[in-house]
Amino acid sequence: MLASDIRGATQLAVEATMAITNIVEDMHRNISRAPWIFGEVPPGRTRGITGLVYNSIRTITGWVGSGLDVALKQLQPLIDAAGLEAGSAGRDAIVAAINGVLGDYLAATGNPLAMDMEIRRDGTGLDAPQSPRVLLLIHGLCMSERQWQRNGHDHGAALATALGYEAAYVRYNSGRHVSLNGRELSQLLERFIEGAGVPVEELAIIGFSMGGLLARSACHYAALDGHRWPLRLKRLIFLGTPHLGAPLERGGSGLHMLLNISPYSAPIGGLARLRSAGITDLRHGNLIDEDWADADRFDRSERRPQPLPLPANVHCAALAGTTGKRVGDLHDRLLGDGLVPVASALGEDREAARCLSFEPEWKWIGYGMNHLDLLDRREAFDALQRALTAPLPG
Repeated sequence: MLASDIRGATQLAVEATMAITNIVEDMHRNISRAPWIFGEVPPGRTRGITGLVYNSIRTITGWVGSGLDVALKQLQPLIDAAGLEAGSAGRDAIVAAINGVLGDYLAATGNPLAMDMEIRRDGTGLDAPQSPRVLLLIHGLCMSERQWQRNGHDHGAALATALGYEAAYVRYNSGRHVSLNGRELSQLLERFIEGAGVPVEELAIIGFSMGGLLARSACHYAALDGHRWPLRLKRLIFLGTPHLGAPLERGGSGLHMLLNISPYSAPIGGLARLRSAGITDLRHGNLIDEDWADADRFDRSERRPQPLPLPANVHCAALAGTTGKRVGDLHDRLLGDGLVPVASALGEDREAARCLSFEPEWKWIGYGMNHLDLLDRREAFDALQRALTAPLPG
């Protein structure tokens, strides 16, 4: 790990110690006042000697954190000169997972572990394409662009070789709100396409899981901002994308609600509020600022996002997976692909206004595969290839 990684991890450890101290103090206070099991306890901290102890812990932890950060800043040039390099697959996977869970917090606090959005290939940044046909791949939650490669296979590299595309990969902080990342992606694509070494004639995008939501959000903000890159967008393929939300996040919201029923468990419920804005956006598939800006994202509300149609004049396809042998069997009903139900991945809702207008022949289901299997199964690759070679609209 880089020195900046160590500083970032130290900062997180100090802040986690502070948070746990606050939780334990809240439990101590609530239990000492012996409220009714479903009652409420007025907010505040402990007093007297008990309060002094908790304040001392917070003060000492703050001193330790400040001292370590200063020391690591001084050591950073020496550590970096020793040959520790950024960009290893293991480091990227760890940092990407941390960003998925706490990325909004990392960005807000200036933590060095926060990932910046970038278009990359072969482990380095890519300022502009060099081919008239570009295939852009956008990863999912808690991932980096390196994780398109699974079991020795990379859809992007294989499709680029087979179909004559130049593959490029988006890296982003998946813990931020989808809409914030979508707006930034639109701005990045405008610079990327306009700076091309040769004019881009065709842009195709494959979004895996959350990556598909980012693509839809970027199209929305491109239209609002008058960007020109959507004129080059010819194909948009969603791979296991939770267009209508993911039940696991709704489960996390339910757990948060249950923990807050009693003052004895409510302090622990604070841990549930650590999950990132990106994760809570997956509850119903938020795409734009208006879906979350005026609401408590931890509130167990069933308010659904504004319906957002697929972009016009673009060939769109939806690929879903299920662990079942057929849609509706026990495995499919209980698990879907493990994260995203088939109906959500295909944009099929009971309300007609919320259904996405995929043509029936461009809704594909992979049976007997989980969410991550979509990244390397031959059947999924073949479905992607068919979508990328289909006749274009108009």
